[in-house]
Amino acid sequence: MSFLEKPAPGSLLLDDTVPLTAMIEASQSLQSHTVCGITLPLPPKKLIGNMDREFIAERQRGLQTYLDTITQHPLLCSSLPVKKFLDPNNYSANYTEIALQQVSMFFRSDPKWEVLEPLRDMGWRIRKKYFLVKSKEQTKERYLLSWVDLGPDKFLSDKDLQSAIKLLTSLSIPYLCPLLFSSTSESSALLIRPFSEKGSLRDHICKVKPRESYLKKYCNPKKSQGLELPHIKLYGRQILEGLKLLHDAGIFFGHLHTSNVLVDDGVCRLMDVENGMLGVPSALRPAFTQFRKINTTESIDVFCFGHLLYEMTYGRPPDSVPIEQYPPAPSTAVVSVLQSILSTEACKSGMPTVSALMQTPLFSDVQLQRSEKLQIKVPGRLKEALKAAKESLEKRLQEEQRLLHQHRRLTRAQSHHCSEEEKKKRKILARKVSTHQQGFFVPSSGSGASSPPTCPSSPTPPSTTGTSVRLSLQLSL
Repeated sequence: MSFLEKPAPGSLLLDDTVPLTAMIEASQSLQSHTVCGITLPLPPKKLIGNMDREFIAERQRGLQTYLDTITQHPLLCSSLPVKKFLDPNNYSANYTEIALQQVSMFFRSDPKWEVLEPLRDMGWRIRKKYFLVKSKEQTKERYLLSWVDLGPDKFLSDKDLQSAIKLLTSLSIPYLCPLLFSSTSESSALLIRPFSEKGSLRDHICKVKPRESYLKKYCNPKKSQGLELPHIKLYGRQILEGLKLLHDAGIFFGHLHTSNVLVDDGVCRLMDVENGMLGVPSALRPAFTQFRKINTTESIDVFCFGHLLYEMTYGRPPDSVPIEQYPPAPSTAVVSVLQSILSTEACKSGMPTVSALMQTPLFSDVQLQRSEKLQIKVPGRLKEALKAAKESLEKRLQEEQRLLHQHRRLTRAQSHHCSEEEKKKRKILARKVSTHQQGFFVPSSGSGASSPPTCPSSPTPPSTTGTSVRLSLQLSL
C-alpha cells in the first residue's frame, strides 16, 4: 500500500499491544538457550528413552513454561519474531521494506529530504520504522524520520488529524520535542524531528547507544542505574509540566515512558506526542486495562508517569503492578509518590492529578528556568474534535475493562465451584437427596440418584485480553 493509498474497505487495524498466548499440543526436546541476555527455560535434551510417555509429558510441560516465559516478557512478547511465529497470518509482511518504499515514494514529490540509512529495530513497535535523514539545505544536520501505520484508536477525521499534526509542528515549547515536518494519509503518517545522538532517557539510564536494536539495549542491560535524587526531582517536574500543558490544551497523550523522553541540555522533552492522535495503542495498555479506575487519558498519563518515576529511581521498569514493597530509594518522598500511583489502593481507587503530583514534597521545591506561563493555543473547532476523539478513546477502553472484569468474575466463580471443598459439599448433598428420595418414593424407570454437577470448562477470555494460539511443534530429538 502506497503512502497516499486508501486502506482496503473492512481492513482490520490490529492492536499490537494485545498479548499473545500459546498452548503446546506436541513437542520434542532441544537444549536451553539465551536470547538478548535472557536465559529461557528450554527443556534439556535426552538421547535414550526420549519416546517414553512420562518424558514426553514432562517435556511438553517444559515447552509450555518456555513459551509462557516468552509471551509474558514485556519486550519479547511484542517483538516481530515472536508475533510472526505465533500469528503468521497477521505478521508475515516485511514492514521495514514497506516503510522504505513508501518513504522513498513520498520524497520523490519533496526532494528537500534524503534518506541516509534505516535504523532497524530501533523501536519496539512493529508498524513504526525509523530512518536517519538529512536536509539538502543543511547537509551536516541529522534528523529522525518515523513512518507509522494509523492505529485502532484513531478517532479523528482525516481533516482534523492533519490540523492536529500541523498544530504540533508549529509548537515551540521547552518540554515538548519539536516536530519539524509531518504528513498524514488515510493509512499512515510520516514525521521528522531532530535526531539526538545522546538518545532517550532510557538510553541514559541503561547506558547504551541509541542506534542499537531495542532488544539488545533493553532486554537485559548490564550497566543500568537509577538517577541521582536531584535529577529525579528535576526531570520528574519537567515531565509533569509537559503533561499539564497537554492536558490543559485538551491534547491526549497516553504514551509516556522513558524511551519517549529526550534530555537536551538538562531539559526533558516529551516525544511522540502525536501517537494518541494517530490511534497508536499505548505500550502500557495491557497493564492499565486491568484497573477500571484508570479510565481517562489523564489517569493513563499519571499511571505511565509512575512507571517512568520507578525506572528513573531504580534503573529498571517495575516487573508488575500494583507494587507494595519498594527497594531502598534516594528519598522517602520518592516512595511516597510511587505509592500514590502504583499501590493497590491507588490502582483501585484512582490516580492523583498531575497538579497534585506537582505539589508533593518531591517536586514542589524544584526551580525551573522559565518563569513565564506556557500555553498551547488550540483552535476552537480542533479542540471540539479532540474532545470527541478523547471521549471515543475512553469509551473503547472502558468497554474493554468491563469485559475483562466480567471475565474475571466468571473465572473466580468457576474456580470456587470446582474447588475440592465445594466438590465434597456437593457429593454430601447429593447423597442426602438420594437417601431422602428413596425413603419417600420409588424412582421412575430410567431415573437415578442425583449426581453432583460437573465443573464447566474454563471460560474463554475476551479477545481484548489476548489471543490464544494452539501450537504443534515438531522438533528433532
